[in-house]
Amino acid sequence: MSFDELDIPVRGGTLRVCRWAAGDPAAPTVLAAHGITANALSWAAVADALAGRATLIAADLRGRACSAGLPGPYGLAQHADDLIAVADHLGLQQVAIAGHSMGAFVAAVTAVRHPQRVSALLLVDGGVTLQVPEGADIDQILQAVIGPAMGRLQMTFDSSQAYLDFWRAHPALSADWTPVIEAYALRDLIGQTPALRSSCSLDAVRADATDTLLDPLTTTAINHVGCPTMLLWCERGVLDEPQGLYDDVRLDAAGVDRTRITVARVDDVNHYTILLSPKGAALVADHIGRLA
Repeated sequence: MSFDELDIPVRGGTLRVCRWAAGDPAAPTVLAAHGITANALSWAAVADALAGRATLIAADLRGRACSAGLPGPYGLAQHADDLIAVADHLGLQQVAIAGHSMGAFVAAVTAVRHPQRVSALLLVDGGVTLQVPEGADIDQILQAVIGPAMGRLQMTFDSSQAYLDFWRAHPALSADWTPVIEAYALRDLIGQTPALRSSCSLDAVRADATDTLLDPLTTTAINHVGCPTMLLWCERGVLDEPQGLYDDVRLDAAGVDRTRITVARVDDVNHYTILLSPKGAALVADHIGRLA
């Protein structure tokens, strides 16, 4: 499905968003927030699966891809305010938000900071803080949790093909590679041959990770949202390992209130393919259709 790109004024400059417009002008609009080292095109397969049931607006969050030039301070509160600036620019008084991984935390924080502006939330394999050792180094935690995605931020590549080869070797993606994933990967690439690199700001990633893991506003946000909220969690993990980020025991230990939050496990997908594979994208699109 084709999309257009908009530059929306926010603090410090402009935020780039991708818009997959519904055919019907009366169709609802949903905002989408991506993961910690991702970009707006992580939602492209979901937009295709929506097939015009809703207009999907996905931002390149501050410090990533076409919004990489936006300055700090970073952090999830700033991402939340940026999403509300998008809603303001588009004339949306209330809007549903879908978030994946770190983007799920952004969605929840937005609902807590701006409760009158958020109508519903879909949290996709994120939004619930994992327990971390006290005093642990943020870079070490990121390496342990997201592995190759963190490693690439400090690497350079001789060509775009070398970058794609790096991505295609990722254990969570190698079996499900598609042109959509290729476009998503290439959106992150900046610089000149032979020193191409990821667009992600390390300062942004570190600040956002610190918020996600340690800031009380973020770590408890899911328990304070007042709008209808659904959490989808993946059977498999970031590296396609059998243990996903979450399970029922971890969610219960984190105090997720299932009387307020609808929780569902998604089988046969991992942390990436829940958005990027046709099967996962179709399921997420169906939930977004109901959310909207």
